[in-house]
Amino acid sequence: MGSHTHEVTDAIIDTLKRAGSALKAEGVRFALAGGCAAYARGAAPSLHDVDFVLVEEDVPRALETLRGVGFHTAKPPEDWLVKAFDEEDRLVDLIFRIEERPITQAMISRADMINTAALSLPVLDATDLVISWILPMSEHSCDYGSILPQVRALREQVNWDQVAIVASTSPYASTFLTLLDRLGVACPKPPPEDADTRWP
Repeated sequence: MGSHTHEVTDAIIDTLKRAGSALKAEGVRFALAGGCAAYARGAAPSLHDVDFVLVEEDVPRALETLRGVGFHTAKPPEDWLVKAFDEEDRLVDLIFRIEERPITQAMISRADMINTAALSLPVLDATDLVISWILPMSEHSCDYGSILPQVRALREQVNWDQVAIVASTSPYASTFLTLLDRLGVACPKPPPEDADTRWP
């Protein structure tokens, strides 16, 4: 993600607070994800947009809510998220599916309420957060270096054995876990052959 100035980080956090407080007030089922979730959980700020995960049936209400507080919205060609932009064109991604797996109420329920920039918001469980980063990896998008600092910062909060089970379906995700093992960041047990790889 690269380094950002304090001004950029402060602006993204302002966008996060506006969007998050509106969705929370409306009762939308969501959780903070992406770099902002890592920041909320103690990683260094490396913020270029705001990511929320939410249950797909709540997407129309979420978009309406954000439009009501001044955001404009867009449906991109991808079929797993929608986008909202504030007046300064800062981006909020509303993600309802990751690697063909719908965001579930159970996943939202696992989120922790964390005080983020003076606002208490649901933040994705650290194990789910790491899975959400590595499961979509592919030959076209496999930048281990960009997420390594955040993963290192969160390592004590993550159930690595669970990550390994879900990651076993992806050669790119499981290879990242091998790298973490070699670096001494995390040492998950190899998953049993009959492990339940369902997620979220």
